[in-house]
This record gives sequence, C-alpha cells and structure tokens, in this order.
Amino acid sequence: MQINQRHNWNLTTSEAKAIQEELQKEVITEDKFKQPIKYVAGVDMGFEADGTISRAAVAVLNFPELQLQEQSIVRRATSFPYIPGFLSFREIPAVLDALQKINTIPDIILCDGQGFAHPRRFGIACHLGVIVDIPTIGVAKSWLIGKYEEVPQTKGSWQPLIHNNEIIGAVLRTRSHVKPVYVSSGHRISLATAIDYVLRCTPKYRLPETTRIADKLASNR
Repeated sequence: MQINQRHNWNLTTSEAKAIQEELQKEVITEDKFKQPIKYVAGVDMGFEADGTISRAAVAVLNFPELQLQEQSIVRRATSFPYIPGFLSFREIPAVLDALQKINTIPDIILCDGQGFAHPRRFGIACHLGVIVDIPTIGVAKSWLIGKYEEVPQTKGSWQPLIHNNEIIGAVLRTRSHVKPVYVSSGHRISLATAIDYVLRCTPKYRLPETTRIADKLASNR
C-alpha cells in the first residue's frame, strides 16, 4: 500500500495543533465509498521498552465474514510524547509503516481511538483517513469529550455524543449489559454508516473483530 506522507512527524505541540486545524478542513463526514465493502481493517498500537518503541499492527479481514486475510506488524522509535488530544502524532507514524507492508487494501479502517469526537474534530481516525484517503471510523474504548444520555442496556442501542451543541459521535452498546464504546466518523463516512459497520464488525464481543485482532498483534498476546 502506497502512503502519501502529508507532513513531518517531528513536531512541537503548537506545530501539531496547527496541522490538525489545517487538515481538519479536508475531513468528509459523508459516505464516500469508491467500491463495495469487501475488506475491513483494524489498526492498533502497543509500546515496548518503556514506551520508547512503538509496535503498530494492522489486521485486514474479509467482510462480512470477518476472517483474517492479512496482517502486518512494525516497530519504530516513538517520536512524540503521550499528550491527550494529540494521539495521532504518537501513533500514526508506525501505523503508516505497517500499512505500507500490506497488499490487501481495506475499504474501511476501524481505529482504536477517536475520530470526529475530538476537541478540534480531528482525532486519530480523521488524521489517518485524510492521509491514506480511505474511509475510517473511530471506535474508542473510553470517553474524551462531550455529553450523552444513559444508553439502554440492549445491543445496538446508542445515544448521540454532543459537544458545543454539535453531534460529534455516538455512545454505542455493542453487547448487552456491557460498557459502550464511543463511535465517531473518521473520514469519508457518515456517523449513521459508521454505527452500522461497527455493529456488523462486532458479532460477539464488546470490540469489533478488527480491533480485537489488531490489539492482540500489537500487544504480542
């Protein structure tokens, strides 16, 4: 997979913020698929050597069967500190290295993190989607910003996530009586379609199969 590097990754926080604000203008939160969905991918990160080494994993599954078709694991020196709101600058460089090693180009990438549900509406799923020009979805395990009403306990139930009077995502119950996940558009996909694909990629557990498999690869479990 060929990657068009849009900018340098050796940045200060103020430079990173400026890039977020500039590239956010390119985010598309409507469905813009180039072909039928045949492959979905998950990307996830682990860290080694006290965080100095980033371990990125990509898992490509066929859809709707959700069987693993291809995987990639890459290690790279970590070049950006952990700062809330700037996760993409810490993780995406290694993720891009891992994506460059795969031959099966996914039609949707599910990211373990936020997309539009971000203070500057440019979480890791948005950032990755704009760089690779592939539809992306943010599926975060934890809350970052916004308010929402209590989500009913049944699978498939959800409530809008609202920040500054804007719907930025959804709090989605992917499994009955289990903690919800936080879904938001990344790039080239609407929130409604993002919710639909997250549910279709989550047949048994709390997290999508894409994320579960990528997490195991990234964590070496």
